Amino acid sequence: LASSSSSSTLPMAASDAASSDAAVTCPYLDTINRTVLDFDSPDHACSVTLESSPHIYACLVCGKFYRGKGKQTPAYTHSVEEGHFVYVHLTKGTFWCLPDDYEISKEEPSLQDIRLALHPTFSRVEVDALDDNQELARDLFGRRYLPGFIGLNNLNRTDYLNAVVQALGHVRPLRDFFLMAANNMNMETHGNNNGNSGSHVTNGTTSNKRKLQQQQQQPSSHSNFSPLAKSFSLLLRNMWSSHRFKSNVDPHMLVQAVSVASNKRYHVGQQAEAGEFLAWLLHQLHVGVGGSVTRPSKKKKKKKGNGSVIHDTFMGRVEMTTVVRRRRRRGEGAALEMLNQGGMDTTTTSSGASIQDIDDEDDRDGSDDELTIQRKRKKRETVKSLASETIFVEEETVTETDFLQLTLDIPEKPLFKDEDGGLVIPQEPLVNVLRKFDGVSFGDALQRQQQTTTETNGSDGTIVSKKRRYRLKKLPNYLILHLSRFKRNGFFVEKNPTIVMFPVKNFDLSSYVFPEGGREKVPSEEEVKGMSTKELKHLLIKYGRTDLANNAIEKNELLQHCLDFISTSLPDLLADKYNLVANITHDIPVEVGREGKQRNPLEEGSYRCHVQHEATGQWYEIQDLNVRETMPQLIGVSESYLLIFERKGCA
Repeated sequence: LASSSSSSTLPMAASDAASSDAAVTCPYLDTINRTVLDFDSPDHACSVTLESSPHIYACLVCGKFYRGKGKQTPAYTHSVEEGHFVYVHLTKGTFWCLPDDYEISKEEPSLQDIRLALHPTFSRVEVDALDDNQELARDLFGRRYLPGFIGLNNLNRTDYLNAVVQALGHVRPLRDFFLMAANNMNMETHGNNNGNSGSHVTNGTTSNKRKLQQQQQQPSSHSNFSPLAKSFSLLLRNMWSSHRFKSNVDPHMLVQAVSVASNKRYHVGQQAEAGEFLAWLLHQLHVGVGGSVTRPSKKKKKKKGNGSVIHDTFMGRVEMTTVVRRRRRRGEGAALEMLNQGGMDTTTTSSGASIQDIDDEDDRDGSDDELTIQRKRKKRETVKSLASETIFVEEETVTETDFLQLTLDIPEKPLFKDEDGGLVIPQEPLVNVLRKFDGVSFGDALQRQQQTTTETNGSDGTIVSKKRRYRLKKLPNYLILHLSRFKRNGFFVEKNPTIVMFPVKNFDLSSYVFPEGGREKVPSEEEVKGMSTKELKHLLIKYGRTDLANNAIEKNELLQHCLDFISTSLPDLLADKYNLVANITHDIPVEVGREGKQRNPLEEGSYRCHVQHEATGQWYEIQDLNVRETMPQLIGVSESYLLIFERKGCA
């Protein structure tokens, strides 16, 4: 140790340090106390100076955080005064022995569990096997838990955030993207070392081509993510990790990143609507991973890099027809045109004529006979009368827009009590609530009537009514339905307790979709066998199976992928059938809403999330730290607030 401490005072090149440190074995590894380690803390700041910097080290003996590792730094001083010698760099994940200042070998097997607890990483094989995993993991205290179905701490009214994160954590494309994004940078760093090692001559071209295709499928670099996206990725990796030191996760870092990004709109101690928060979070994640803020026009093709996994997973398209009925005065020009078209006057008048044209005519005594003068005066009176009349005009506009979630209006609860003196909570099937998007029914668009100040001068007039009709043009692979339960008035917030019943499996939405050019048909095997390689790849990429298109090397392999795809997955994709992935409910105490106890149901209530374990088919109810089994029959009759459906066959 004396020789190592003396050599640490001299500067050493990085390459020399790496070669010498590889053989170093630290004699203090048995002093590590894993029970005090907590890497979920809200801020990795020095416990002495309270500074936040990229070089914060965690003492593996007492669990405290200290800055730096050189002389005169808090970490160095702590190692000398307390005799705690083993530390880990919280950002890089490297292990150091202080005050001797040498790096412990990365191949040390006794430190691998700490490395995975600090920065959980997932390979492609591990990610693909997550949904099939049935083994329970064990924490340091012997408690068993199922990765992915783990509780989140409630940091004072942050249950809405916990429920949304639990739901999004079971959306397969979103989960896989954020689980794989963290180790993308490591793959780029070590790619040259792996590639330059002696490779076999046989099948060299094939292996290199597969490596290139796998690198192209990797998500954008984790280092370019926003702080919110990084925190969300770390939280998902902790939730799905089987190497946790404790059987729950603290979402401190994500809560702090959300508070900063939203300018304290979503803050600790303030309850919020999960539907509004989900819409805000999806937009922030889209921008945080490199997505474009502005939406490209329909005529122009989407530029590469403008989209993101958020839009690819949740974005659909809807056509909106708006009919506006206005009340306004007829106007002099329209009155004159009406007289001419009705045969009340044989004098031709242009559409831009006004009553001043009649006044300019000479009606003095002697200029015309008495009948002509009376006719002109009668015409002026008629035009003035018609011009002052109130008419109603309807205008129709058709626009198309993208959506990430669909908001549904549910029927109100009855105003009167039943025979027993209580209020009956109505139950409504989800198919009835979805009539808003049947492409036929018009619904009232509530809006304040605005009267223009220039109404007397031929303005658009006052809006009497506004109706809208929605027609779904394209549904995403993962559909989010937001049941609007909360309504704010000038005094308090009201909640609609109507129960919306929905199926958990095989929810058919084909009658609500009106695709452009009609519904597509499944190609036959003869048609697929007659396609070229380019057409086969286009078929797979068109329906979101880029992985199959890029992994196939030979045409026969690509053809077999296409034949399997059209026989198993494609019929379900084109049928627009969905299975429930996650369900978020909002519950309020029994006394809230009773007479004399009018309180805010949003503040008094709490959120729960229902998710399914795909390997066993078991449904779980997660409310903060509580995780318990439940039956699917109870999910369909709960007070659902947010529903996430997965298209059959997209997996």
